[in-house]
Amino acid sequence: MNQWEQENPELNIEDILEEFGTHAPEEPEQLQPQEQEPAEKPEEPDEDVVVWDGKPIQREQKQPAIPQDTVRIRDITRELKKHQVKSDDTIAFTPVGQEEEAPAVLIPPEEPKTEPYSEEWEPEYEQPIGEYIPAEPIVYRPKSRLRELKKQLIAGPEKRYYELVEQGVGKLQLAIFGCLLITLVSAFTAGLNAMGAVPEHRMKLLVFGQLFGLLLSTVLGSYQLMEGISDLFKRRFSLNTLLLFSLVACVIDGILCLHQVRVPCCASFSLNVTMSLWSAYHKRTTEQGQMDTMRRATRLDSVVLQEDCYEEKPGILRGEGEVEDFMDHYRTSAGPDRAINTYALIALFASLAVGIVGGILNDPISGIRYFSAALLMAMPAAAFIVTSRPMAILERRLHKLGVVLCGWKSVSALNNSVVFPLTDEDLFPSGSVKMNGLKFYGSRNPDQVVAYSAAVVIADGGGLAPLFSQLLESRNGYHFEVETLRHYPNGGIGGVVNGEAVLVGTLSFMQEMGVGIPDSTNITQAVYVAVDSVLNGVFAITYNKTKASAMSLTTLCSYRGVKPVLVARDFMLSEEFIAEKFGVKTSRMAFPERKVRNKLAFCKPTEEAEVVALTTQPGVVGAAFAVTGARTVHSTSVAGVAVQMMGGILGLLIMLALAVVGAEYLLTPQNLLLYELVWMIPGLVITEWARYV
Repeated sequence: MNQWEQENPELNIEDILEEFGTHAPEEPEQLQPQEQEPAEKPEEPDEDVVVWDGKPIQREQKQPAIPQDTVRIRDITRELKKHQVKSDDTIAFTPVGQEEEAPAVLIPPEEPKTEPYSEEWEPEYEQPIGEYIPAEPIVYRPKSRLRELKKQLIAGPEKRYYELVEQGVGKLQLAIFGCLLITLVSAFTAGLNAMGAVPEHRMKLLVFGQLFGLLLSTVLGSYQLMEGISDLFKRRFSLNTLLLFSLVACVIDGILCLHQVRVPCCASFSLNVTMSLWSAYHKRTTEQGQMDTMRRATRLDSVVLQEDCYEEKPGILRGEGEVEDFMDHYRTSAGPDRAINTYALIALFASLAVGIVGGILNDPISGIRYFSAALLMAMPAAAFIVTSRPMAILERRLHKLGVVLCGWKSVSALNNSVVFPLTDEDLFPSGSVKMNGLKFYGSRNPDQVVAYSAAVVIADGGGLAPLFSQLLESRNGYHFEVETLRHYPNGGIGGVVNGEAVLVGTLSFMQEMGVGIPDSTNITQAVYVAVDSVLNGVFAITYNKTKASAMSLTTLCSYRGVKPVLVARDFMLSEEFIAEKFGVKTSRMAFPERKVRNKLAFCKPTEEAEVVALTTQPGVVGAAFAVTGARTVHSTSVAGVAVQMMGGILGLLIMLALAVVGAEYLLTPQNLLLYELVWMIPGLVITEWARYV
């Protein structure tokens, strides 16, 4: 029973019901049998029963009745509105006629107090030490940047990609197959004629068939011949232009063959057309693959050639790329292409000179024959593919890595001696370094040893910093500040923590510093911690070698013109450790001092630096293969062009000697085809070098 009921035991039921807008029933039900009082007399309720809203309620405790008046709720409400009492003020109720009694005070319940949040609060329990796997780094790419990148990709690479897809390569493949078939049939029939297997009355049919095959090859290679005509109108001379002049000379010679009943040089010409179509196929698939790589990009990073990066040598840095860096330069003509086109123009005049000499020393018909044969021998068939095929082979590999080269200018720029900085993340990406176990020595508290070790490693900022930071948090350790941090050249660091000297490093470092190491402790891949020259802890570290990092480091160390420079700040990554872990020749790597490493690690490319490649995937493998692949393509193309030019020059000299001697009988179709095949073999072998990047 509350205080208000004790002070008001007698209530007028009619007034209460009237207050709530109802009326009392005429005959209320009683819980206990008693006499009904007249209506005009106030009802005497039972001392133990109270009727509320027509329902009897049993009192908890029997109290003596106190005569007093009833306080109506609407009167209280009227007084509250009159005095405008606020909700948080104290309200006192004084019964009418009982002013001398102490007022009953209604105090609102107090809300529980909540303690303010404090960053220094820490739970009073220890978490178990678990294996720490660092989270993957989140690359900050604003939505506006991604939206603008997609607009540029759609307007440029994606549009060009669908144009190339619409053109397709099916027609080129059919043309290549057709020309190759014509070459084989022509060579076979010419061989039969050389062996005397063709009767005399079938010779004209054989000559007509050879001439028809030559014209059919012209139809299949019409696109390449039209390109040669276009180059003439653009005041350029190319191999396709030389092929056009060769067609004219071979057609004239074929017409003369019908009168002289001899076999024309259809096989050699068809072979040249086949190789020209194959070159066009390589160029189209290369461009289509590059556009496909670009249009799929969700991020675009640049591989930049920064001048005077390390030891006055240009270095390979990585920054943010733009679509224009590729679209404005990917069609630039290659240096070897320009060289062989220049040679083609010289070969035309040289062949014309050979024909004139043969015509003067023999007869005009022989001069035309010498001229057509000289054009075919001056242009070995593999000359068409020595630049296009290596780039196509490299592009297929770079396409898997999400990398594109920015034209031949990038290939030429990367052919010089360059340095390639390697960071901790390049050698061992996030998640590849794990803590395998720990052991404590001495009488120090293990939590203090962990805190001291983490303080020095985190202050150093190397690749082990996230690992020790997670270990410290798992043990709810205290973060100490490090004073006088020092880096040692033999695989260790040190500093003053909480007034005590702390050394952190490898096993060999601790032995050189005079720290006593127990005989049972001999772990190479471990971090040793000594406080005041006393060993207090050993943390076993596992470095998992990833395939991408191993491939990148191997290919960088395989090229003499590329010098990897280690800028990693992890003291565990010594020269001996890298040689053992990756199996590479560290003599080709540079291990500069810590000050130089810090400078190179934070070096950013300037606006004037040349962008040589674009990568669409994170990691070092794309940039590494872009650099080494460009160098391979350059050396392969230069070597292929040199060999084919040598073969062409030798062929011109042979034709000049035959014209002077008058040995026209040696100008047979099978001899010309054999000469081209001999020089085509080194050309194909050289272009295969592009696979070994």
